[in-house]
Amino acid sequence: MTIASLADVLTPCLTDGTAVAALVVLGWEDALAFVRAAEAEQRPIILQAGPGCRDHIPLAVLGAMFRTLGDATSVPVVAHLDHGESLAVCQAAIDCGFTSVMYDGSALPLADNIALTREIVDLAHRHRVSVEAELGVVGYHNRMVSAGTDPAEVARFVIETGVDALAVSVGNSHLMTEPSAKVDRALLQEIQTAAPNLPLVLHGGSGIEPGQRRVLARQTAVCKFNIGTELRMVFGQSLRTALAHDPDRFDRNQLLKDTIDPMMAAARIVIASLS
Repeated sequence: MTIASLADVLTPCLTDGTAVAALVVLGWEDALAFVRAAEAEQRPIILQAGPGCRDHIPLAVLGAMFRTLGDATSVPVVAHLDHGESLAVCQAAIDCGFTSVMYDGSALPLADNIALTREIVDLAHRHRVSVEAELGVVGYHNRMVSAGTDPAEVARFVIETGVDALAVSVGNSHLMTEPSAKVDRALLQEIQTAAPNLPLVLHGGSGIEPGQRRVLARQTAVCKFNIGTELRMVFGQSLRTALAHDPDRFDRNQLLKDTIDPMMAAARIVIASLS
C-alpha cells in the first residue's frame, strides 16, 4: 500500500480496539527500521518529523524519504509533521509531500488556537491532508509543566476547527525515560464524551507503561500514541555497543547500520502492544 493520511489509519481504530504507533524519526536508519517493523507486524505506521528532526534534515528530504518508504511497503505509512509551529511550516510540509500535519497552538488562548487551527485545517483539507491539533498542554518531563485539557473547551474546539485528531493532556508528558505516567482516565472519558467519534492522541507515549497503552487502545478513543524517547534510548545503546565491539571502525554507514535491527525489534514491540 502506498502513503496514507492520518484519517485513513486512525478512523478504523475507533471501532477495532487498536491504536497506531507514531514513531519519532531522526534519520534514515530510524525510518527504515520503523517501516520494517510495521511490515513485519502488518500494521500501519506513522513516521513523524518533529522540530528537532527538522532542524537537522530539510522538510523536502524528509517528505521524499517518508514517501519513498511508504510507496515501497505493503502497509499504510503516514508522513506526519509533528508540532508544526505555524501556518507557514504546515504549508511547507504539505508542499513537500507530507500527508498529515500537527499544528500546535496549545500555548495560545483558546480563541486564537481555534482560529489558527481552522485556517490550517482549511488549507490541509484542500490538499487531502489530515490535521492533528492540541488542546491543553503536554509538558516536558522535568522541564515544562503540563496543563490538563479542559473538557468544557473540547466540543467547541472540535466543531469550530474540523480537526481529524486531537492531542490531549491527561497526565502524559514528553521525554519520559521511565513508564511512570499516571493517565487520568476520568478526565480522558470526559474529553471523549465531549468529542465522540474523534481519534484522540497521547504524546509522550514512552512514559506510559506498554500494558496501559494496550488497555487504552482497546477501551478508549486514543487511536495514536507518539513514541520517541524509548526508541531513541535503544538507538543510543545499540550505537554504543557497535562502537565498543570494534573501536577501530570509523565508517558511519557501518556503525549506523548496526542500529537498524535493534530499533526494528523495539519498534515491533511498540506496534504489537497497540494491536
